Amino acid sequence: MAILGLPSLRRKLRAMPDAAKAEIMLAMEAGAEEICAMARNLAPVEDGDLRDSIGWTWGAPPKGSIVIAKSRPVMNSGDLRLTIYAGNDRAFYARWVEFGTQAHSLAKGADASSRRRKSLPGRQHPGAKATPFFFPSYRANRKRMKSRVSRAITKAAKKVAAGK
Repeated sequence: MAILGLPSLRRKLRAMPDAAKAEIMLAMEAGAEEICAMARNLAPVEDGDLRDSIGWTWGAPPKGSIVIAKSRPVMNSGDLRLTIYAGNDRAFYARWVEFGTQAHSLAKGADASSRRRKSLPGRQHPGAKATPFFFPSYRANRKRMKSRVSRAITKAAKKVAAGK
């Protein structure tokens, strides 16, 4: 017994990964840009280096940056990994701004893990208060980005099913 339309169904199923991949990539790019835009708005600006270092890329981040968020590979393809990052050789302090620092001695060779910071010779740094700019933007946009990707998958399936 032959199944009517089987060759057409097979053709559509083979086309699905490419169509889905293209739609998913567009959705992920839009979501990454939203996260980066909000992070740039929240980042403290002294000279603009930190704000300008926030971005996203497909694959590995630039050298010297901290990875804020990384997607799983899309469609089991390792090269389609979206990475959102902050910091570079000029804004190396991105993690210190995001997470803050403890009080510590500025004396040369001071042990950073020492609990006796007050008794160490030399100048003391009071520490820096955390000024989160990235994780709030990630948390605020995470659900929207996931929904956008789900809608992209549905849109690609409908497009392939319609034969477009």
